[in-house]
Amino acid sequence: MSIRIFVVDDSSFVRKALARALKGRGDLEVIGEAATGAEALAAIPAANPDVVTLDVAMAGMDGLATLKALLAWRPSLVVIMLSAHTREGASAALQALEIGAVDFIDKSSLRLMDLDHLGHELQERIEVWRPRMSRPTRPRRVPAATPAAGATPLLNDLSRIELCVIGASTGGPPALQHLLERLPAGFPLPVAIVQHMPPGFTAPFAERLNSLCRLTVMEAREGEPLIPGKVLIAPAGRHLRIGTRLRALLDEDADGAVHIPSVDVLMRSASDVRPGATLGILLTGMGDDGADGEIARRGERFEFKRRESE
Repeated sequence: MSIRIFVVDDSSFVRKALARALKGRGDLEVIGEAATGAEALAAIPAANPDVVTLDVAMAGMDGLATLKALLAWRPSLVVIMLSAHTREGASAALQALEIGAVDFIDKSSLRLMDLDHLGHELQERIEVWRPRMSRPTRPRRVPAATPAAGATPLLNDLSRIELCVIGASTGGPPALQHLLERLPAGFPLPVAIVQHMPPGFTAPFAERLNSLCRLTVMEAREGEPLIPGKVLIAPAGRHLRIGTRLRALLDEDADGAVHIPSVDVLMRSASDVRPGATLGILLTGMGDDGADGEIARRGERFEFKRRESE
């Protein structure tokens, strides 16, 4: 199935860069463009795209208002936001995810004109959401996840659990908000999170969650203790590891990881310092980071089967 893409951005430079980045990439086809929210709303219903890339900051009707109108027209529409990594841009991008955008890309990276990287990044994100484009729009029930054959039941004895680690990528921010908002102030475990985001976005993300949740949520700092009731989010561009005394350790060493921070790196470190006492959670995402879902436990292992996102 050919994926039809409509580009909305007030910069002609950005519109041309996106079209060039996507040109010749399999079955991706740019079918139209608009410079304002009003132009987009006038043209998109007739163009009938599968995916819209939408600038956050536009004169007149901004990206958030345009997004709300687009999703009112088609709730299942796949919308990827383009945002500057300023505090205002990051805050707006996170609001867009809460409204219903599926992801965002740091718009400042377009200025580098690395079109091959940009095209690959967009293609990856679009592939994640391809199933939504072909499925019926009516809600469907997702079957409950089943444990892998031979896996040790994870929640038989929570009294021995000392630490919770969570990994997420595409689609993760609203899923994390949904999860963390429901945890009580007396939640008995410290929580460490890797959410794939570009630099400049993790601190506003942590601040937003902190304003919405009963737990204390903050971007991780070197040496920060992990204690019950506190949630640490790995800063973009640095791995988060757990030290022996349950303190945050940060570094920029790639360590063979495609993503920095890496879910795998966080989970391995948690397994090393608290074997058999770590609760590991994998949320929605793309790529292989964290996809094995294994946490070592005294020669055994916990295995988690990823289930398809709604």
